[in-house]
Amino acid sequence: IALLTLVTAGGAVVLMMPLAWMISTSLKPLGQVWIFPPKWIPERPLWRNYLEVFTARPYLLYIRNTILLVAVGELGTLLSCSVVAYGFARTRFPGRDVLFMILLGTMMIPGYVTLIPMFILFKQIGWLDTYKPLLVPAFFGSPVYIFLLRQFYMTVPLEMDDAAKIDGCGYFAIYWRILLPLIKPALAAVAIFTFMGRWNDWFGPLIYLMDERKWPVALGLLSYQYMESTYYIKWNTLMAASVLTLIPCLLLFFLAQRIFIQGVVITGIEK
Repeated sequence: IALLTLVTAGGAVVLMMPLAWMISTSLKPLGQVWIFPPKWIPERPLWRNYLEVFTARPYLLYIRNTILLVAVGELGTLLSCSVVAYGFARTRFPGRDVLFMILLGTMMIPGYVTLIPMFILFKQIGWLDTYKPLLVPAFFGSPVYIFLLRQFYMTVPLEMDDAAKIDGCGYFAIYWRILLPLIKPALAAVAIFTFMGRWNDWFGPLIYLMDERKWPVALGLLSYQYMESTYYIKWNTLMAASVLTLIPCLLLFFLAQRIFIQGVVITGIEK
């Protein structure tokens, strides 16, 4: 056990080194970034690097755009995935299992395979340089999250549905008033996954958004590499912006860690 703990601790230290380097670099002057051997703790922390994050580029605008994408994406994902998962788990209709297998089969299709057809489709309907290609698909569900929520639904006894029907509840009432309150841990897990994915998503905005004023923060970080009147990467400012961008994800994970782990564990258990 002691050896396993030692190996695990050593691995954790190795994995934390990039984060430590990022924080250290964010507090250094540019001339001390690449000195060797590296000085992990600067003698005089340069806090103005964080102030430059807001003055050099429209960082607050990037944050506002990201919050919009995350909020609407969360709403669409939770609503659509919970409804579809409810249909697969709690209702009986011809071809249900076949449709569910097809749904699972779509998980094996790499996203890059559909990238060009989707780009052509969105271009033809005039959605380029808008948020629609990034938001509308969220309202059509995600196979991974539908699968997770279905697993959770199946742990709830079907007798609860029968009892609700006797009391006069329809399908929507059962879904909204009975089952949704019971699957809060699973919804929390899906919400955290969705938040992490959308907060850090830069590839989708890179493909569909041309106007810098619409960029989210993950894509906006690229603009810190080469700023006006400079021909080199200002690593200290870039790392300061990266630290600020990382903080919401860390806070969310630590605050919701218990619910997140509970949701992941339970959704992996099939009745």
